[in-house]
Amino acid sequence: MARGLNKVLIIGHVGRDPEMRYTPSGRPVTSFSVATSRSWTSGEGERHEETEWFNIVAWGNLAEICKSHLAKGQQVYIEGRLQTRSWEDESGKKHFRTEVVANEMIILGDRHHDSQAHSSGEPNPEDDTDNYAF
Repeated sequence: MARGLNKVLIIGHVGRDPEMRYTPSGRPVTSFSVATSRSWTSGEGERHEETEWFNIVAWGNLAEICKSHLAKGQQVYIEGRLQTRSWEDESGKKHFRTEVVANEMIILGDRHHDSQAHSSGEPNPEDDTDNYAF
């Protein structure tokens, strides 16, 4: 059987401050949203803009980094895979949620913390991005 590919690349702005929780086994998981926008001009010359919202989930060390370094409004690059979960509520109604499970995050533009350190532990004034992959 041929191998498939499930890969998502997003550059957008964090829509809400990341929220971190822990699984019963103690593994950290952080969730937040990212908005991407595109604009175009129709054939009639009208300007249009469309915003798409993505639910992002990060696990383990990446979850902790996202929680401590991301904030609403920040521009961010997210790389991961799509995953759809389903569950039933108390009334038996089935719900679905599609999320991007992140495996890489790069902070673009302004940072949340002025003293944010790079993976070496020292700030690098020549680099305007922070790259976290797990």
